Amino acid sequence: MAPAAIVSDLATVAHQPESNITQANAPSPNLFSLAGQTIVVTGGGRGLGITLATAVVEAGGNVACLDVLPEPAAQEWSQLQSMAKKSGLTATYGICDITQESQVQSTLEEISNSAASRNAPFSGIIACAGIQQKTPVLEYPVEDFNRMLNVNVTGTFLTAKHAAKLFVQNHIKGSIVLIASMSGQVANRSLYCTAYNTSKAAVHQLCRSMAQEIGQHGIRINTLSPGYIRTAMTDALLKQEPGIEKTWMAGALLGRLGAPEDFKAPAIFLLAPGSAWMTGADLRVDGGHCAAA
Repeated sequence: MAPAAIVSDLATVAHQPESNITQANAPSPNLFSLAGQTIVVTGGGRGLGITLATAVVEAGGNVACLDVLPEPAAQEWSQLQSMAKKSGLTATYGICDITQESQVQSTLEEISNSAASRNAPFSGIIACAGIQQKTPVLEYPVEDFNRMLNVNVTGTFLTAKHAAKLFVQNHIKGSIVLIASMSGQVANRSLYCTAYNTSKAAVHQLCRSMAQEIGQHGIRINTLSPGYIRTAMTDALLKQEPGIEKTWMAGALLGRLGAPEDFKAPAIFLLAPGSAWMTGADLRVDGGHCAAA
């Protein structure tokens, strides 16, 4: 009997029906484009959220930022609106408490209707809203623990749930990006944040569980897990307890902490056609911290 022919695992077949289906079958520049879309960013009033909102506009998308703050950070918001205007795009801001289901539902419905009227459908969301608290576990008040889970888990769930419902209703093959954390996968030395870490581990499992339900509708959901980032919130902590930065830097394989801008490209990748065959996955961007743990 003649031996079977050896076929390279890199060889392509003559007919590939999947190539006619995937959104990734496009010129490379288009794989990272959000043109003609409207993207929602919760927690978009400041910090990482408003940085990711800026990335959406830079990628050609319209953006709707949501937060509990009465007003977004003035300087960043002014720059974002100026950029959107020059590009012929829209950047809006609204107040929404993600722990209140009726608010989440009505706010997203309003954004979706407005986006449809502009022929730029609501097709993606970044769930970036969340809180943090550093308290030793033996002293952690149960009320604070419950609040952490309510915002970081329930609020994220409600955000993803109602975005997905609108995508199904409007026949949109949308993308949902949940901001998780490497802290949902590892324990943080010298940083006592048991409730926060627990909440982010829950976000990872929320993503995987939702992925197996909503994939049938062509909807993708993934997590983006930052490592230690220098933001206004963390900078205040490091000034208060400088020893923590030394501990963090011990695991910084690239020699620095992260910046909000380090997450612009990963977030756009997860929203855009380039990640068309990616769902239920986690994209960890931590400067090598977990590799060094």
